[in-house]
Amino acid sequence: MRRRGGFTLVELLIVVAIIGILIAISVINYMSAIQRSKQRRTMGDQRALSSGMEAYAIDLGRYPPASGYSLPGGLTLPTTTLGATVPYLSPTYMRNVPLVDGWSSWLEYGPSQSYADYAIRSAGRDGQADSSPVYGPTTVFEADIILVDGQFVQFPDGAQH
Repeated sequence: MRRRGGFTLVELLIVVAIIGILIAISVINYMSAIQRSKQRRTMGDQRALSSGMEAYAIDLGRYPPASGYSLPGGLTLPTTTLGATVPYLSPTYMRNVPLVDGWSSWLEYGPSQSYADYAIRSAGRDGQADSSPVYGPTTVFEADIILVDGQFVQFPDGAQH
């Protein structure tokens, strides 16, 4: 008896299973890469904001205040968001002031009472500010990204989950 050309059902199922496993692995890596890119974008925006604030402080001897500005159209911002700094930084120190992080949550800004230092915080992927941040490198996408006086004090590092 002559064997017909083609594949058996078992061979086809094995190929489909292998393709499924490869797709699952690539989707997981793709999702992780998207989160890492959002982290890097957020950190870049925080660095740019820090540079703008430092230039402002060099010229005026203090950092921009965190309140006293409302958006057109009656929109209101929480007092800790960067929206209050827009009229102080733009257009002299920054052309476009980033107001949201990579996950579209408001970036938070807080100068000290004496305007001697400042902090810029992203709430991370979950959009919730950590009540007790652990300073140093983090491996969790939900962790806050905190920049104080131009230095990251809580930041993503290593394999994230």
